[in-house]
Amino acid sequence: MLNFPKYLLTFFHNLLEVIKLTDVDIKIENIVASASVGKDIELTEVAKALEDVDFNREQFPGLVSKLKDPKTAALIFSSGKLVCTGAKSIDDSKLAIHKTVDLMRTIDTEIPEEYEIIIQNIVASADLHSTLNLEAIALELENTEYEPEQFPGLVYRLTDPKVVLLLFGSGKVVCTGAKTKSDAKLGVENAKDRLSELDLI
Repeated sequence: MLNFPKYLLTFFHNLLEVIKLTDVDIKIENIVASASVGKDIELTEVAKALEDVDFNREQFPGLVSKLKDPKTAALIFSSGKLVCTGAKSIDDSKLAIHKTVDLMRTIDTEIPEEYEIIIQNIVASADLHSTLNLEAIALELENTEYEPEQFPGLVYRLTDPKVVLLLFGSGKVVCTGAKTKSDAKLGVENAKDRLSELDLI
């Protein structure tokens, strides 16, 4: 039988309690990614190769193409820029852009094979499993905005990581502005730690 000193057992017990307190499950709700194929695109022609296209220049300067798998929408502009939204994972976001560009290339063979995909924003949700007194949080917590007559949530801006959290009285949290899932998770965990420090949770 292992015989650890009592102070070590206490340390590990406290560590586990901290981990249990701060570990939060994050669910990705939406990812916005962008890419540029580096050349002008003739949208009218490219639209012929794409799935489920909505193209009306009078209403919107680009065209919208919806994919079924992965379920996403791509906004395509004549400058060659694409913005993909609706993906639930970074892999799906990249796959959707690759699929869309591959379809475009069947019409415009000059579209390059290689291009950079940039994750612009990850929207994620979490649950702190505790009701929140938003009025008290607004008074005690730094970098917050709370105007319940305009919006039911409290806005909390973090600098590290640089994300914005929306906190709701139910304990639900929405994180926006993250570039990675780990940043979204860290943002929520840091907020939970800060609320615990201030005895607000």
